[in-house]
Amino acid sequence: MQIGGKENIYEWNETWAKTPQTDGWSHHGLTITESGNIISCDQSKATIQTFDKSGNLLSSWDTGLKEAHGITIVKENNKEYLWIADNGRKRHAHIGYEYDQIDTYNGHVAKFTLDGDRVMDINKPDLPIYKSSIYSPTWVAINEERYGGNGDIWVTDGYGSNSIHRYDKTGNYISTINGNEGYAGHFDCPHSIFIDVRKSDHELYIADRSNGRVQVYDLEGNYKRVFGNEFFTSPSGFATQDNIMVVAELKARLVILDINDKPIQYLGSNIEVSKVDGWPNNLDEKGNIIPSSLLEPGKFNSPHGLAIDNNKNIYIAEWLIGGRLIKLIKK
Repeated sequence: MQIGGKENIYEWNETWAKTPQTDGWSHHGLTITESGNIISCDQSKATIQTFDKSGNLLSSWDTGLKEAHGITIVKENNKEYLWIADNGRKRHAHIGYEYDQIDTYNGHVAKFTLDGDRVMDINKPDLPIYKSSIYSPTWVAINEERYGGNGDIWVTDGYGSNSIHRYDKTGNYISTINGNEGYAGHFDCPHSIFIDVRKSDHELYIADRSNGRVQVYDLEGNYKRVFGNEFFTSPSGFATQDNIMVVAELKARLVILDINDKPIQYLGSNIEVSKVDGWPNNLDEKGNIIPSSLLEPGKFNSPHGLAIDNNKNIYIAEWLIGGRLIKLIKK
């Protein structure tokens, strides 16, 4: 099946990844190594899985975290590392896909080698907001030195304080932004954060999801602009290739933007599915959460994380019971 049009036509493939299905609720990101391997996560636990382009599972290792929600790859001194944002909780089948009531939010951010060695941790900043708010980080962005940056680490507390914290490359806290720096206003679920290096002036893109927009800052934390209120539903993640940016929308499509942040194509649009009771799953007659019966090839359900390879193929991880790893093959 093909989706898209004009210069953006893709073949839909949702069976490319050779991994057994589980009853876990998928809630993770994706990234791609320099060699083209795809890094994902098990649906049931925070186990990193690495696939080749054909979907063969090459390796897996346990992070020791609750959830590998946001997965970001960086390169330092010719070696690749993963930054993982753990939002601190995981839904499980044995408790009806609710969060365990005896569990507490214990979000964390950690850095790993591609083989699973844990090399650095970022701690929650000691700020007054955490006297009344939980800490539940969702994504990480690094101002990489290979692109001329200073190594700063940006952590978005998307499920907690709706703030974004900045650290230096050694993990020392620098500052916090919350959306009130500009006229757009406070973030509401700043779900993902991304440093766009396509232009000479590198910028910080923030998926202000529950506000249905993207806010853009410079790399010193100064507000620059906001866009997308007129066309976004729920921006959740970013990926770029050449001059295009692809934005995953949880409700329920991809949006391709040009270099000037203008939408040029929607892919797999299926917004109506997000209005179904129990979405991204379904409810049975007793109101229990059950796997979705509404998944269709060519139509998205709940795009959560995404990545683009050097051949312009797009990989998408959806947020739902059993997960769905989709590959859009560029034609």
